[in-house]
Amino acid sequence: MTERDTDLTDVPAHAAMDQFTAHLDRGWDLIHRGDLRGAQLSAEKALELDGQAPEAHNLLGFVRAGQGQPEDALDAYRTALALDDTFVEAMLNAAEVLIHPLHDFEGALGMIEEALDLADGPDETADALLLKYDAYMHQGDREGARRVVHSFPEGPFENARLDFLVGRAHFETGGFVQAKALLEHAIAAEATFGDAHHTLALVHEAQGDNAAMVRAFLRAREADMTLGAPSWALSSTAFEELARSAIKKLAPQLQAAVQNADLFISDMPGAEVVVDGVDPRISALLDAADRGAAAIVPAADAEPNVRRIFFYQRNIERSVEDSADLPDEIAVVLEEELTAIFPALAPYATLMRAEEELGGSDH
Repeated sequence: MTERDTDLTDVPAHAAMDQFTAHLDRGWDLIHRGDLRGAQLSAEKALELDGQAPEAHNLLGFVRAGQGQPEDALDAYRTALALDDTFVEAMLNAAEVLIHPLHDFEGALGMIEEALDLADGPDETADALLLKYDAYMHQGDREGARRVVHSFPEGPFENARLDFLVGRAHFETGGFVQAKALLEHAIAAEATFGDAHHTLALVHEAQGDNAAMVRAFLRAREADMTLGAPSWALSSTAFEELARSAIKKLAPQLQAAVQNADLFISDMPGAEVVVDGVDPRISALLDAADRGAAAIVPAADAEPNVRRIFFYQRNIERSVEDSADLPDEIAVVLEEELTAIFPALAPYATLMRAEEELGGSDH
């Protein structure tokens, strides 16, 4: 009897293995459904059956990372690697935690290099290189990130998610042709891939193809509409109350610009606005014009005065973890829009400056 068999003496080996696999599979399924507590219980039950299984420690690490416990997650990943020093998935999961939130870029890059030495095939190699790219971007080293992008496998990949992520990296470093091909492949594999449609729209915009940009934005909007609201979503009335409270967080100079504005709450921008080139994922739109068309920017020397504010509730909700984060997010969104339209208000943008300071080196 092996050391790993000693935990399974009360049940037949094949039955214990079936239970172990079932708990692992259920744990990952619950993670994909957002049930971290349930996934934690599955990981713990798997460990009760086989405490020497690296896969169970890896699952527990992923749960801990999702629960905002990076040190515990790293401990679990390191345990998995102590049990199997060729476990590439655990290496990459550990590297992700080291990059963010721990900002141990040197440790992350060392882990990634180990994973690259063991990577099997273009998909696994691309997964590792994406984390290496992310580490350089978090450090603000765009040249290093660009070098990583040039080393990506050509693609397309078996996993449409990798087509999207590698395509986005090409886009972010100016490789528009490569980005377009990979994003189109991701969309061909998954027609409702909203992130791929949205990034493809940005590629078209960068290439000056306005008609293609609008078509891709409309498809991204259609895909986003199928996602629905998060379980904790507020009613539009409650959201409007939060928005009015958020205005009070602004500096007095910014409050003055919106004091007479009418507020409107909608799920996301309408198609009739998107066809005019408006990004369907924007969080707010301000009408500071003398006439009705929203989002018209006034003259540079215009007095800061907003007539109407359109908040897009689903877009704002998708940018936060839960409803407790909404008041601050709404305030920062409003501040960003105001300072974009009225640059003279930028010196009073205290909320954005505070967020940048908290964000540190994150990109």
